[in-house]
Amino acid sequence: MCGIAGYFTLPRSKSSDQMTSEVTRMTDAILLRGPDDSGAWVDAENGVALGHRRLSIIDLSPLGHQPMTSADGRFVIVFNGEIYNFQQLRAELEKHGHTWRGHSDTEIMLAAFRQWGITEATKRFNGMFAFAVWDKEERTLTLGRDRLGEKPLYYGWLGDTFVFASELKAIRALPGFNAAINRDAICAQLRFNYIPDPWCIYEGLHKLPPASLITLKAPADKPTPQLYWDLRQVIEHGLDHPFTGSESEAIDTFEAILKEAVGMRMVADVPLGAFLSGGVDSSLIVAMMQQQSARPVRTFTIGFDVAEYNEAQYAKEVANHLKTDHTEMYVTGQDALDAIPLMPGLYDEPFSDYSQIPTYLVCKMARQHVTVALSGDAGDELFGGYERYFVGRNLWDKFAWMPPALKKLTAAAMTVLPPGALNSLGNLAKPVLPKRLRHVPFGDKLHKLAEVVAAPGMESLYLTLMSHWKRPEDIVIGGQDRDTSITDTRGWPRVSDFTHRMMHLDMETYLPGDILTKVDRAAMGVSLEGRIPLLDTNLIEFAWRVPFSMKVRGGKGKWLMRETLYRHVPKAMIDRPKRGFGVPLEHWLRGELRDWAEDLLSESRLKREGYFHPAPIRQKWQEHLSGTRNWHFYLWDVLMFQAWLAQQK
Repeated sequence: MCGIAGYFTLPRSKSSDQMTSEVTRMTDAILLRGPDDSGAWVDAENGVALGHRRLSIIDLSPLGHQPMTSADGRFVIVFNGEIYNFQQLRAELEKHGHTWRGHSDTEIMLAAFRQWGITEATKRFNGMFAFAVWDKEERTLTLGRDRLGEKPLYYGWLGDTFVFASELKAIRALPGFNAAINRDAICAQLRFNYIPDPWCIYEGLHKLPPASLITLKAPADKPTPQLYWDLRQVIEHGLDHPFTGSESEAIDTFEAILKEAVGMRMVADVPLGAFLSGGVDSSLIVAMMQQQSARPVRTFTIGFDVAEYNEAQYAKEVANHLKTDHTEMYVTGQDALDAIPLMPGLYDEPFSDYSQIPTYLVCKMARQHVTVALSGDAGDELFGGYERYFVGRNLWDKFAWMPPALKKLTAAAMTVLPPGALNSLGNLAKPVLPKRLRHVPFGDKLHKLAEVVAAPGMESLYLTLMSHWKRPEDIVIGGQDRDTSITDTRGWPRVSDFTHRMMHLDMETYLPGDILTKVDRAAMGVSLEGRIPLLDTNLIEFAWRVPFSMKVRGGKGKWLMRETLYRHVPKAMIDRPKRGFGVPLEHWLRGELRDWAEDLLSESRLKREGYFHPAPIRQKWQEHLSGTRNWHFYLWDVLMFQAWLAQQK
């Protein structure tokens, strides 16, 4: 796990010393991604500079140093990530006569490029990666990114120079950087709480989409990213060729694939552990790890003093049952508040999924004990875990029969009373309500339901469910709400069931844009490598062959994962209402964070900076402070942009 950076500029336009100095400055900006080693390779004759920061995981010797040159001298690579099937590729390449200097996966990649070419070799990699490779023979620079976007890679043009890096702060370190802020990207962040690829917060820069390669023959080239693996084809093929075995056979097959995926991700020359929340996903990963480990697996969780946000006790029960070496840490509200000023720099562009805070805290705690940690992310997208997959669908089915006029009338009736009044009525009823309903803001929920009722179709319903600000172009001065995979139906796979379509869209947008971004930046911000077994290529392809009835059943998602887990952990230990990995942000904004937020959201500041229309933001802020509405999601989107902007000055 590392950080990469570099550029491709006009031949002989800079000296070797100048290029080495500049690319080293870029990689120094991402020191935390690779604190163990650094390196630079430049070719002033061709205008190429490659830089690397190393977090040593496999082959800790100097033989794993990057940039690395292939045995025949043709290719030079900088690489961030892990190729989990490198041992199988090594054995295959040995049959073709390749020999080795060390035992790193980087050396295997270079040999694979020699043997099969860059595109065909990349198709064979099962892992998480972002790389840049210079082909001396063809004089081309190629960038590549893994299938689902676990590892980040930014690229673009600064004048006549093509630049790339794992994080934007490396590109900002180049002399003369002065990119304008992309106002359309701000609209996207306000809607989704992240900026989806290929956009970036800066004009002229982009995110390389997952499963893509781009190749340049000259710095001025503007190539279109080319897919080497197509999620949409995987989905269509899986649904056209469904798994036809029994339920027991499906569980056996899934467990075997997952066990292999976990086993490959346990290969490391440094201490390794896992995050454990006590939920289905993380518990299943830890169970598979413990099966294959000769010693207790190190597991980590954090707890909160606020009961409705705390799951540490459930994780401890699972850890005791699986006999792991468990570490838990209870964090105070102050611990979380102290982390907030770090978020804009950590995430490098505006990012406002507020579970970024506990994610960072658990990574920070784990890094005190291990260098690699496995997580259970992606189970929801693959096996139907999100509430919207079944609750949203059930709600839609109840109202789909209504003609449009009646739907509008019903939605209007549901919103006659303002949410604040309805919330107050709910507060009066708290003493007689079950505990699980006492913290439900009834007004907010009813108004949200009205949006579901009013939606003209499932497509618009999904966009509504995934959106914070529904019309961000009305908030961002000069910004436009651009099309994404969610709204551009031309790229949708041939899927008849809309729940499956939601799962596809989540995998293509929400997973890389939000979940994987959150985990990568939080982990790398403390020099920790995160690995995600559920994103194994073979497992993804199998998941899309599994019938929907083996994913969602009885009002619950992840049926197949649950049934597999019950073989290792008692059902009663797992079956409980799901909670998000969050913090009491709505309360903090009215209390400990009030002064900080007021400064960032002040009308004079918003007017002076010129990115937002102040009135709608100030209205939501006042309503939130008064307690009549909970607007913390919306406000956090604006606050994270404002805090990020403050760090740019």
